[in-house]
This record gives sequence, C-alpha cells and structure tokens, in this order.
Amino acid sequence: MSTAENGSPRRPSLDPASGAIRNAVREAVAQVGVSRPGVIVAVSGGADSMALLHACAFLHRRGELRAHAVTVDHGLQTSAAEVARRVVATAESWGLPAEVATVTVDAGDEGLEAAARDARYGALEAARTEHAADWVLTAHTRSDQAETVLLGLMRGSGTRSLAGMALRTGEVVRPLLGIERATNEASCRAQNIEVWHDPMNADDTFARVRARGLLASLETDLGQPVTANLARTAELCRSDADCLDELAETHAAAVRGRDEVPLADLAGLGNAILSRVIREWLISLHVPAQSFGAARISELLAVIRESRAPGHTHHRLSLPGDTEVIITGQLLRFRREAKTR
Repeated sequence: MSTAENGSPRRPSLDPASGAIRNAVREAVAQVGVSRPGVIVAVSGGADSMALLHACAFLHRRGELRAHAVTVDHGLQTSAAEVARRVVATAESWGLPAEVATVTVDAGDEGLEAAARDARYGALEAARTEHAADWVLTAHTRSDQAETVLLGLMRGSGTRSLAGMALRTGEVVRPLLGIERATNEASCRAQNIEVWHDPMNADDTFARVRARGLLASLETDLGQPVTANLARTAELCRSDADCLDELAETHAAAVRGRDEVPLADLAGLGNAILSRVIREWLISLHVPAQSFGAARISELLAVIRESRAPGHTHHRLSLPGDTEVIITGQLLRFRREAKTR
C-alpha cells in the first residue's frame, strides 16, 4: 500500500471498476426510493460480496446509506469461522458495524445448496428485523444472472424461471445485477482487498458450478458474449412474465383456497394465463411449489382441456403429499388423503 507524505497509509485511488460498483449501488438505492436507507450487506468473503461491502462502506461514510455487514457461517467448512472473523474485521476497519450469524444447515429433501440458501436468507432477514433495516443487499452479478437463466433452460422451465433474478424481491435488493463478476474481481485487486476463494465454487457436483464452466466454454467456442446475452434474455422474459402474472391475478384470486372450481370459470383462458392460475391454486392449497414443475402443470392443463370434450367422464392426477386433482366435465376438485393414525 502506498504512503502519504506524512507517513500515514494512502487509500488507493478510485479505479473504474470500484467507481462502477459504487454507482450501481447508488442507482439501486435510488430506484427503490428511500432516502438514506438502512441496509444489511450480505458478505461471504468472496470477491463479489467484498466489492459490494467496499462500496457500501464508502457510501456509509458519506452518509448516503446506513449499512450493517452480516456474514453467515453455515458450518459447512472448517475455514468458515476464520473467514467470517476476517470479514467482520475488514468491515469494521472500513467503518461498518458487522456481525457473524451462525446457522445450522439440514440438507433434507431439497439438497444442501437449497438448504444453505434458505438458512442464509433466514439469518439475513432476522438481522434486517433486529437492526430495523430497510433491505438486505446481496452481491448477485450479471454473471450469476446468466447462470440462473442457463439452469432454467436446462430444466426446460417457463418464462418466470427464465426471467432470473429481479433487482428487488421483497426486502432483498441486488444492486450488482448489471455488473460482471470480472468487474468485482478487478475492484478487489485495485483496492488491495483480501478475498476468500470458496472451494465449493470449484465443486462440479453442484449444477451451478457446472453451468459456470459451460458458460465460459460457450463464450470461448462461439466467440459471442453469451453471459451478457443471457442476462438480457432475463430482462426481456421478466417483462413478459410480469405482464402475464398481472393478467392472471384476477382469475387466480377467484380460485385461491377453493377445494372445488367450476371448469366454466377457467374456460377461455389461454395456456399462458391458465398455467399461472393453476399454479397459484395448488400453492394456495399448500402443495409445495417445488413438488410440481412445468411438465406437471402442462399435464394438468391438457387434462382440463380434454375433460370438456363430449363423452369424457373424469380423470385423476396424483400429486406429492397424498394429494390429487380430480377433473370431471364440469369441475376441478382438489382432494387430500386423510391421514390415518
């Protein structure tokens, strides 16, 4: 680190990458429309979150926002406690209050990745409530967005899945969605920021790690900006999905929580709207969304269409959790198997 004439350490000058990150945070804060908001900054210790932390620390010192750093220790790696300690020390050296949130991760049926994510967001939301903050800021990047879209394509998902992540979901704001991962890495190098390289990011047993490698190969082999183009696809799909969700909402509100729905209430709805209505209907009856995908919804739509044909009697479609949908020529009925003691 360079030294000023009086012998004190001199901060690195502002590099273009760090300037872009600061401006991205400013723009995100401006879009959600609260003056000097309180934010919880989610920090893992990697380049993306450390670059975000560095930008938020600057804006905190400037009085543009009130930031509090939180690093979540999932207890999944032996180095986790030491990484968390370093993150807190760095944040505090930059003038930010910081804390470690320790969680227990139970992989369960959804897998380790999903369980860790749920535990992490639960801890961040608890910190937001405790510190009366407005939002949680995460360091998801345009690179992460492209990986999300690619994974959606690989699963054969619909428009909503291909829409990827939004700038804001509830109280979570993602100010770096327009920033490439390489920009964050450049900022950390320019500002001499120590970063942690999570070994799980190199573990190809995780689908996202494989998607990351595939994206890099595609960009090299095709000579095209695949990451940027997939992120742009997410923006376009999100606009379409938001419009379709809005159009479907009136119909969805009419069927939520009902065990029986007259098929006449669904007549005339195109598949794009009807699929959303059926999905909302099942969720309202406490069928977990992860237990039925686009293929199951498509199957149910086909049965609903067929049931209105002359001569059709009824059809049963089983769902997880001892539930089923029974379709007759006039009625869509939800049934839950009674539990025996």
